[in-house]
Amino acid sequence: QKDWYKILGAKPSDSLAELKRKYQKLALLYHPDKQQADVPAGEVEERVQRFIEIDQAWKILGNEETKKEYDLQQREDNLTNEWPLHAQISLEDMSWNEDEQCYTLSCRCGGNYSVFKSETKDISLVCCDTCSLVIEIL
Repeated sequence: QKDWYKILGAKPSDSLAELKRKYQKLALLYHPDKQQADVPAGEVEERVQRFIEIDQAWKILGNEETKKEYDLQQREDNLTNEWPLHAQISLEDMSWNEDEQCYTLSCRCGGNYSVFKSETKDISLVCCDTCSLVIEIL
């Protein structure tokens, strides 16, 4: 998966205005209509591909909803790479709490993994509430 922030030369903490400024600067630099006529054909193709990537990055990061989804996915990917994965569990293997509308599972440390019903479609990694272990929801 591509790092859309890196493509724009941006950081996740950049404001929407800052992201837009970086996008516009790169878009002008790589836009096919702005290329000089004496550029070799191979380089033209590379620049067009770069422009397409820049445009895709802006489409994702320039929209609050898609940016939020992308940031969540990045965070989840980082957790997968950095945190110890304790187990892979299906929701059916977790206890259902009707009052709180959430699934829970006890961790070996004595803490709990909790997944609220509203999160079940959006979440696949869950951290223990007291230690650093993580489970993957299948």
